[in-house]
Amino acid sequence: MSLFAMNTLAILGCGYVGMAFAQSLQGSGYSITTTTTRAERLPELAAVSDRPLQIQGNDPAALKTLLTGQTTLLVSVAAQGKDYNSSYLATAQTLAQVIPAFPQLQQVIYTSSYSVYGDQGGQWVDEATPVQPGTANTQILAETENIFLHLPVPKVCVLRLGGIYGPGRELERIFSRAAGKTRPGTGLEWSNWIHLTDIVGAIAFAQAQQLGGIYNVIQDEILPLRDLIAQVCDRHHLAPVQWDSSQGSDRKTNVRCRNQKLKAAGYSFKHPQFFP
Repeated sequence: MSLFAMNTLAILGCGYVGMAFAQSLQGSGYSITTTTTRAERLPELAAVSDRPLQIQGNDPAALKTLLTGQTTLLVSVAAQGKDYNSSYLATAQTLAQVIPAFPQLQQVIYTSSYSVYGDQGGQWVDEATPVQPGTANTQILAETENIFLHLPVPKVCVLRLGGIYGPGRELERIFSRAAGKTRPGTGLEWSNWIHLTDIVGAIAFAQAQQLGGIYNVIQDEILPLRDLIAQVCDRHHLAPVQWDSSQGSDRKTNVRCRNQKLKAAGYSFKHPQFFP
């Protein structure tokens, strides 16, 4: 199916990922609707979309306005003030309530997180591996995924993203706060990441191919956290990080995510490794 076969698309949650995807669609012929919860961002969204809206994800009337005339919906919300329940679960529940009234909607793409796998003892997992969220927030993410997967839409695609890096979120910027400090644990937990370019690429690919189901969006290279931080600090001349194994680790996710399913569907990663 051509990328341009369906030419109306709404983005619910236009933050770092949603904004990048909206920018990637400029000149594509799409009619794009974007959303924000903050009025001051409306001019920014107007520059990349035909219809910027200020809405809350738990507002049924607002979601009905958003879905009117749409054939594709990307849900890329983020926790507001770390309130996962209202940001994720309530949004999914409200969408499940209103979507039956919009039979023209052909696909919903939801950006989730690999953190739903929880602590798998560093073992390899794929999309068929049962999730075992280890925190209240990751439990909410797992419940949110389940709601999306049961929406009455022809295609629902859940993209489980790794840790996100890219322009404005460079690895050196992310880890500079840890430079020269001592962190708890050994740092041997595996670290799954994905570049913003490949998130945007995977979303576009999922839409073009009308993918349904769950896909891990994780780059090829997966390193223990301590190795990744050491490489970043060395490359950018930051003070090294020390590890205190006498303290318990604060990381609740230890897993290595396979990305073969997305590759088998035909997607090629632009950033399979951290460094060229």
